[in-house]
Amino acid sequence: MSTCIINPIKSKGEPSLPGTGILAVNPSDSSGFTGLAGQFGLKNHAFFNAQLYSNPSFFLAGPAVGAPMAVICLEKLIALGASRIVVYGWCGSLSPSLGVGELFVPTTGLSEEGTSVHYQTPNSWNGDFLRLQLVDVLTREGYQLKQGSIWTTDAVYRETRDKVERYSDQGILAVDMEYTALCSVAAFRRVNLAAVMLVSDELFHREWAPRFQHKKFRTESRRVLEKLCAILHTGEIS
Repeated sequence: MSTCIINPIKSKGEPSLPGTGILAVNPSDSSGFTGLAGQFGLKNHAFFNAQLYSNPSFFLAGPAVGAPMAVICLEKLIALGASRIVVYGWCGSLSPSLGVGELFVPTTGLSEEGTSVHYQTPNSWNGDFLRLQLVDVLTREGYQLKQGSIWTTDAVYRETRDKVERYSDQGILAVDMEYTALCSVAAFRRVNLAAVMLVSDELFHREWAPRFQHKKFRTESRRVLEKLCAILHTGEIS
């Protein structure tokens, strides 16, 4: 393997993170980080143009929209000590079986982003343990989850009707902008990563049906993020 010129490192003065934490990709959710920091005793750290908080139990980072920025953030988090990363974000639904406001946990992904190709590794890496643990804990907390395959794309304005119908026919349930790239980095760096997503819009109708601007939806999203913080704070996922 050719040697990289630039490598993610922990620089002088940067924090050592606990192994477990959350990468919340949406700016809307990150607006509530300050309140969560006060609630869980999280300390603020410098982190690119995003936010990073941590306590001895877990870290909380974001936002990081799109595969390239999400990967930059994930690489740095790993360099600082992260080894079990829960990604929290939103996704669009491709199927009537997955509705707005439901929680979706991806199991596999179809990559149409341009970042993961740079993280190809010949050795397989099974990071399913964290996903299974996350599903188990959230189910015990009373959440109803749906699982399945997701389509990840950089080109949000090129989510065509043809692709939505074709991928839905193949059994793909959702679409996002980060998942497959983050999974590729996790496999390359040999860390565990799982994602949970709140369905924010539906693409299978004749007309696009977004709900992410609704106050009720955003309140629910922040509630889910708070629950994830509470789960990691109490050590239920480790």
